[in-house]
Amino acid sequence: MKIISWNVNGLRAVEKKGELQKFIDTYQPDIFCIQETKAKIEQLKPIENKYSNYVQYYHEAEKPGYSGVGIWIHQSFAFLHSSKENPIKYWRGMPNFEDTEGRILRADIGDYSILSVYFPNGGKSPEAWDEKLIFYDFFLAYVNGLRDTGKKIIWCGDVNCAHEEIDLARPKENMESIGFLPEERAWVSRVIKNKWVDVFREMHPKKAMYSWWHLVTRARARNVGWRIDYFFVDEVSFSDVDSIDYLNEQMGSDHCPVRLQGSLLQNFRGQ
Repeated sequence: MKIISWNVNGLRAVEKKGELQKFIDTYQPDIFCIQETKAKIEQLKPIENKYSNYVQYYHEAEKPGYSGVGIWIHQSFAFLHSSKENPIKYWRGMPNFEDTEGRILRADIGDYSILSVYFPNGGKSPEAWDEKLIFYDFFLAYVNGLRDTGKKIIWCGDVNCAHEEIDLARPKENMESIGFLPEERAWVSRVIKNKWVDVFREMHPKKAMYSWWHLVTRARARNVGWRIDYFFVDEVSFSDVDSIDYLNEQMGSDHCPVRLQGSLLQNFRGQ
C-alpha cells in the first residue's frame, strides 16, 4: 500500500500549475490525503471529473478559500478493500467538536481508520493560539478513543509543529516562534507517550528532513525548512510499515508530500 499526504496550499492552484497531474502520474498513490484544499466541494467538480479513477471525499470549511481536507482512494484499491457488506465509510470532524474549518476527514477501511488532518496554525491571535491547544487536546482524546474501539489507526497531515531541534533548520532562532513553542512541542511528546509512532523519526532518528519552507524568503532553494507534516500510526501497525520519505522534488506548494509504504491493510479483503 502506498499512502501519500500533502498540504497542497490550494488544490485548484496546484492543479492549475500542472503539478497535481505530475504528482499523480509520478507517484500513483493508492490513498491520497490532502490538506488545505481551499475550495468548496462544488468548485472541485472539474478535478473530481478529471481524476475519476479516484473516489474523492472532502470536508470543506465554511469560510470560502480556507482550510479544507480531502481523501482520495484509487478505484482499484477501493474495489479490493471494500464490498457491499463492508463499504468504505467516511466521517467529517470529531464528536463534540464543531469543525467549521474543515480540518478532519476520516476513512474507515476494514479494521483501519485513516485520517487526513490540518491542524490549526495558532499564530493569528491569542485566541487562535488557545484554539490550537484545544484542538490538539480534543484530537488526541479522539484518536485514543478510536483506537480503544479496536481500530488500527493511521493519521497524517500538517501538524503545524516541529517537534525537536532536528526538525527545523534554525532552532535557536525560532525558540519563541509559533510552531516551535514549548506547549505545542510538549503535546507532540505526549502523543508519542500515548503510544503513537512518529513514523519518520522512529525509522530515521538522526536524519534532518523538512516538509515546509517559507515562500517569501525563498527558503526552499536554501533548504531552510521545518518538518511539520507527519505520519503517525498506532504501535500495532508500525511493524507493517516498510518505508517513509519526503518527496522534496515535488513542487506546487510550500509543503512537500510525505509517502508511507507498507503492508498495511493487506490482511483485509472485501467479501
